Amino acid sequence: MNITAENRKWLDDFKLSHPLVIAGPCSAETEEQVLKIAHELKDSDVSIYRAGIWKPRTRPGGFEGVGVIGLKWLQKAKAETGLLMATEVANAAHVKLALEHDIDVLWIGARTTVNPFAVQEIADALQGTDKIVLVKNPVNPDLALWIGGVERLYNAGIKKLGVIHRGFSTYDKTKYRNIPEWQLAIELQSRFPDLPLICDPSHITGRRDMIQEVSQQALDLNYDGLIIETHIDPDNAWSDAAQQVTPTVLKQIFQDLRIRKETDDADEYNNRLARFRVDIDEYDGKLLEILGKRMKVADKIGALKKEKNVAVLQNKRWNEILGKMILDGEEKGLSEEFILKIFKAIHQESISHQEKIING
Repeated sequence: MNITAENRKWLDDFKLSHPLVIAGPCSAETEEQVLKIAHELKDSDVSIYRAGIWKPRTRPGGFEGVGVIGLKWLQKAKAETGLLMATEVANAAHVKLALEHDIDVLWIGARTTVNPFAVQEIADALQGTDKIVLVKNPVNPDLALWIGGVERLYNAGIKKLGVIHRGFSTYDKTKYRNIPEWQLAIELQSRFPDLPLICDPSHITGRRDMIQEVSQQALDLNYDGLIIETHIDPDNAWSDAAQQVTPTVLKQIFQDLRIRKETDDADEYNNRLARFRVDIDEYDGKLLEILGKRMKVADKIGALKKEKNVAVLQNKRWNEILGKMILDGEEKGLSEEFILKIFKAIHQESISHQEKIING
């Protein structure tokens, strides 16, 4: 896949002095709702209006979108405001209807990106189109699968391509709805620097109070744009109510965001340093999660030792662990001194946990 600067032309054609902004409701609900939001966003930094017409739900019975009638509402919103229109497509039938209604931007959702057959079907239906097509990352943190989705579209002759980073699902409970795994998006950006990268803080956070924070982090990492769910009455939205903001709040977010431009070596240094620090933050967070889980296992061991009246310290087992960790650490470029310090600290914390349990 030979993504070149020509692929960025669609983004440059907007001639923006700020990152690209895509905004609008998670779902088109009524004609009045679609039009009112569009008019409130018309005179803002928003260039593209988004609204879900078909909504893939995790379980049956939920609101699955208004369907084709919503495309007519988007047509009307475009005629009245001049904003470009965007919606999600999940199959060839969606593509056909979206093209018939002259939708400007189509995106492939995370649940669809995981299925190469579905992406190929969409690519075939879009073959040779001059529409802008954006690919969300797959639900699971699989960079090859994400790139593969883009490649299928590129091979179908679609040149106005971009990607949307919306975070990745996890069984672990975190402050995010979908954990960012920033390093994966950064790796994609490093491989294909001319492929526009857009952040979706709404789906990463799942919470409107975190939209600003994650948007700023994306801009600090030199993302090309943001896609933010926006609703006139978020609390009563028919889908994803907790992560939508009002147009007023969205405009305030724009005012508060700090835009960093690559104008000299200092800016390039700061951008690269910010990326490295994101990696550090990601790994630090994972270290803490792993250590927390390790101590829970230590608690279970403490309870078992209490039940069987066994001493906390088992020197033979400890020496076996330490010897193994020193050897494994050396293979990973870690000094024996460092391994001794860190594992002695971990061991001491485990002993403290077990002593508390045994001594009640």
